[in-house]
Amino acid sequence: MEKLRIDKWLWAARFYKTRSLAVEEIDKGRVRINELEAKPAREVKVGDTVSLRQGPVIRTLVVRGISSQRGAAPVAQQLYEETAESLALRAQAAEQRRLNQEPAGSLEHGRPTKRDRRDIDKVKAWGSRWSASAD
Repeated sequence: MEKLRIDKWLWAARFYKTRSLAVEEIDKGRVRINELEAKPAREVKVGDTVSLRQGPVIRTLVVRGISSQRGAAPVAQQLYEETAESLALRAQAAEQRRLNQEPAGSLEHGRPTKRDRRDIDKVKAWGSRWSASAD
């Protein structure tokens, strides 16, 4: 086997869980073969360069093998080799995600939780008054 459809290869190389997910990503323009936009039926061969976007990260791969069957992860990793630039960009993106703060972590105020509500009720010394107005 010298050539294989790109959607089958991406599925066999374990980049996508199903072929239909691979087809969706290809149709959205997130997969390129040799710097050209791909279609699901486009054939890929050994030596081709495949660029695909997974989230915010763009991975650049060189095809090293062809397989139409989805196998174990160690076998799937032998089907491609990631370029040095792609590995460096992925490491840099991971470092950026690690250093960036979680946006929700900066929120100090908001709706009280159940525990907060109980603490507030304990602190309030309303006694038998049912209204906040002065008598």
